Amino acid sequence: MTQSLIDARGLNTFYGASHILRDLDFRVGPAETIGLMGRNGMGKSTLLKSLMGLVKPRSGSVIIKGQDLTGAAPYDIARQGIAYVPEGRGIFGNLSVVENLKMAARPGTRGQRDWTYERVLETFPRLTERLGHGGQQLSGGEQQMLTIGRALMTNPDVLILDEATEGLAPLIAREIWRICGLIRETGISSVIVDKNWKHVTQVTDRNVILVKGQVVFEGSSDQLRAQPALLEQHLGV
Repeated sequence: MTQSLIDARGLNTFYGASHILRDLDFRVGPAETIGLMGRNGMGKSTLLKSLMGLVKPRSGSVIIKGQDLTGAAPYDIARQGIAYVPEGRGIFGNLSVVENLKMAARPGTRGQRDWTYERVLETFPRLTERLGHGGQQLSGGEQQMLTIGRALMTNPDVLILDEATEGLAPLIAREIWRICGLIRETGISSVIVDKNWKHVTQVTDRNVILVKGQVVFEGSSDQLRAQPALLEQHLGV
């Protein structure tokens, strides 16, 4: 089997006395797009933060490209080619669109420079019209485009996208899904969290559903669509 880019094994993560992730295994392979689903409070964001070093698991391991980086600092994780677009976006509101993008520019872990400033603007034409605007002047959808574009400027091997389209107008959300499909075509691995399973499964190779910090389903988009009872039970559709 090809070596995983991310291989989390037996993760147990707590917030104080609250046991959030329970012996959870999660893998991301090369050029693989994964949908991470589940109702609110089931551990999706905690899993992402555990992978990124923002929360340290109490037990278990996080292996990045064969290297044990359990509990490593987030910047050490990022240096391995893992880009994170958090819920809430995390843009620099006092910097312009140009500055937000160019401050992140660097070659990838293999020296690749596939995602240049020009390519990002070509992918996100709306940002071209806002180059001089400060981050705080952008709409929610424009901010999301900026955070994804900024992540791509690092030329990542894995892009982690938490709440991809939450709170966005349908037209903007459709554009975000188009971009997710485009990223998939370029061979960058992705982990996408979003409440709209129908859109998620249109761009994913594999899907994982969490319930109370445990995996209750893992399989292809076709396998998930073929189980309406499971969708109803765990995603409320």
